[in-house]
Amino acid sequence: MSSEQRKAFPFSEFEPKWQDVWEAKKAFRTPNPGDADFVASKPKYFVLDMFPYPSGAGLHVGHPEGYTATDIIGRFKKMSGFNVLHPMGWDAFGLPAEQYAIKTGQHPRATTEKNIEGFRGQLKRLGFAYDWDREVNTTDPGYFKWTQWIFLKLYNSYMNDEGKARPIAELEAQGLSREEIDHRRLAYVSSAPVNWCPELGTVLANEEVVDGKSEVGGFPVERRPMRQWMLRITAFAQRLIDELDGLDWPEGIRMLQRNWIGRSEGAEVKFKVAGSDETITVFTTRPDTLFGATYMVLAPEHRLVDEIVTEEQLAAVEEYREKTARKSDLERTELAKEKSGVFTGAYAINPVNEEKIPIWIADYVLQGYGTGAIMAVPAHDERDFEFAKKFNLPINQVVQPPEGKDWQGFTDNGTAINSGFLDGLTTLDAKHRIASWLEEKGLGKGTVNFKLRDWLFSRQRYWGEPFPLVWEDGKHRCIPESELPLLPPTLEDFKPTGTPEPPLSKATDWVRYTATATRELNTMPQWAGSCWYYLRYCDAQNSERFVGEAAEKYWMGGGQPGGVDLYVGGTEHAVLHLLYARFWHKVLFDLGYVSTPEPFQRLVNQGLIMGEDGQKMSKSRGNVVNPDDVVAEYGADALRLYEMFMGPLEQVKPWSMKGVEGVYRFLARVWRLVMEVDDEGVWSMSKALQDVPANKQLTKALHETIKKAGEDIEKLSFNTAISQMMVCTNAFTGAEVKPAAAIVTFLKVLSPFAPHLADELNARIASKFPALAHPGLLSDATWPTYDPAALIEDEVEVVFQVNGKLRDKARVPIQATKEEIEAIALASARVQEFMEGKPPKKIIVVPGKLVNIVV
Repeated sequence: MSSEQRKAFPFSEFEPKWQDVWEAKKAFRTPNPGDADFVASKPKYFVLDMFPYPSGAGLHVGHPEGYTATDIIGRFKKMSGFNVLHPMGWDAFGLPAEQYAIKTGQHPRATTEKNIEGFRGQLKRLGFAYDWDREVNTTDPGYFKWTQWIFLKLYNSYMNDEGKARPIAELEAQGLSREEIDHRRLAYVSSAPVNWCPELGTVLANEEVVDGKSEVGGFPVERRPMRQWMLRITAFAQRLIDELDGLDWPEGIRMLQRNWIGRSEGAEVKFKVAGSDETITVFTTRPDTLFGATYMVLAPEHRLVDEIVTEEQLAAVEEYREKTARKSDLERTELAKEKSGVFTGAYAINPVNEEKIPIWIADYVLQGYGTGAIMAVPAHDERDFEFAKKFNLPINQVVQPPEGKDWQGFTDNGTAINSGFLDGLTTLDAKHRIASWLEEKGLGKGTVNFKLRDWLFSRQRYWGEPFPLVWEDGKHRCIPESELPLLPPTLEDFKPTGTPEPPLSKATDWVRYTATATRELNTMPQWAGSCWYYLRYCDAQNSERFVGEAAEKYWMGGGQPGGVDLYVGGTEHAVLHLLYARFWHKVLFDLGYVSTPEPFQRLVNQGLIMGEDGQKMSKSRGNVVNPDDVVAEYGADALRLYEMFMGPLEQVKPWSMKGVEGVYRFLARVWRLVMEVDDEGVWSMSKALQDVPANKQLTKALHETIKKAGEDIEKLSFNTAISQMMVCTNAFTGAEVKPAAAIVTFLKVLSPFAPHLADELNARIASKFPALAHPGLLSDATWPTYDPAALIEDEVEVVFQVNGKLRDKARVPIQATKEEIEAIALASARVQEFMEGKPPKKIIVVPGKLVNIVV
């Protein structure tokens, strides 16, 4: 840019100034119930950003998009008379800081604190109205003390018969044994096959494994059984589906949640193993096809495999299991992959026809889903059909499709055939009949299954919350709450041990709790701290409770299922974060610690901001835009305004520096409504700015802007609100005299979008017209009220022509008669000039449009 363009207005002088003023005045501090300055009569508005992981790279221009949207609506609600809670914090535990520590030896806390400092500075330079007194950091002991406390609530709770979380003490009162209680805890120990990455030294979630390698670092991942802490989220599966209905979420996100939970109705069927007392239970959504089951498949990890495999098949089974152990669940269930499997040598008995069917193992059956076993009906299941064709297994038709459709691989509803007592029944009737028959015979029952798995909650890492648990004589127990927070030990070597032993095992003194008890060595996943951070924001300084009762009831109340009024973030968290947070919240709700059944009432996902090349921003493509660079060149207000002007918030949009320049020029026009510059480049108050009332046209433009901007902010349609403000600015720019009071009103509307510029111009107007400007910060002003009468169009612009050529124009009353319009035209000095004193031969009047005078 040229130096002249940079001088369009002096943003670099006043933006830092106002940021300092806001911080010094604590302009955005939000009082809590009980505080002296709390106004209980005001309604509340809790607007929340998905808090960021503070990486070393800092913010890119994608981050401020959602943050600006919440800032605008937060400022607007504050001006509209609400108590607004708009906080910010840091999801700061995580693998990247630990990996950096392994490479450099620098403690993850030092890295994290440095990164947070950088992020915080960037956010403050963008002028966001956060209450920094409520800042949270998941790695702060004062915070993770309560993360550990919530885990203890999960550990000491179970799901009762009414589907509610209740304290374990109730089971103890009923006389249940320790083993029975441990089997019902919401936090329990399980030995499960997991994704183990030796290089990272930790277990990875399925979502963290891509093509058999870790998402972070690209290291090989193998499957192996390990002792893990699990959270019983499956107990809440039905509630997690049902209670979506009362939330104002995008339907696409609700569908993702439902699909991830994966509710399916069907039946459990028991198959006896031939020549054995063992029984294999399978879940099927199509029990009506039971007569067509011609083989069974077990997950390679199924406990029965070792017991039923024959000596002849043992070597092949072991080799296959070893290959399967190296695959992720995603790879194993990929529909397009080549089908593979091995016969165990054993047979099962089909309960409806007593036929012996072979038992296979195959990697596409997962131990963690259903019962880890399936009955295969190749005639009516595509995957079973492909498997049967490959291994020459029988394919028996048991469903007659509609006429014209092939029965092989037919999976839709039809009519039962070759199915004994089910023949002739529709699929729906056959399902009900077979379920009843199975229950009568004690061979199965109708049931509901979920794709959702319990939450694997252990990580073999250093940089995470330690579990507040100890082991003694092979049994686990929690430490007293008085010992929280349990801090991680001080280590100098953060490298993985190379074995499943976590890094915490190196701190031998820390590990030894007593002479006979040792601490749990795993740490919690990064998800833990992000499951409840919105609650801590309500009462961030409370050292006695995770959130004060009055603060929680006020900020999370409001008569809706969800407490947070607006939650904005990226679609990358559309499933797991939202699911986990909802799960924890429901447990806390059942136990009486929170007042709403859901955490987030309204959810909005902002669209990605792509690079100027239309590609996703990444260092490797060289298309990342640093917001600091944009702020230095054009100012924070220009960045904020441009990100909102790019298009609808939810849409994917490409970045454009020309677009930033366009918005920058608009802000310069606003600046020049109040200020003018001399030849030396010195700014002073514009002489056109005067204490005069606005004329009808300016009043109408202003009130249209007040109305539309307010309505658009509520709808999060920020781009159209900005368009209207541009129209209004053009109207003011075209006026020879600028009415100061009207411009102050306009600045109030602009201030949520461009707060630095608005406060600066208001202060400058106050220096000359103190009675007209708002006294103090515009964020404390009241949002203007529009006058419906001012919106009524009672004048229209009419052009005046002489001999068909435009010579003048004027605004005339809509109700003016032809004669009145003609008289106004003839009275125009410009028209008189071009008539040259000649009498008109003819005057043509088109009401509301033109007057043509022929001479």
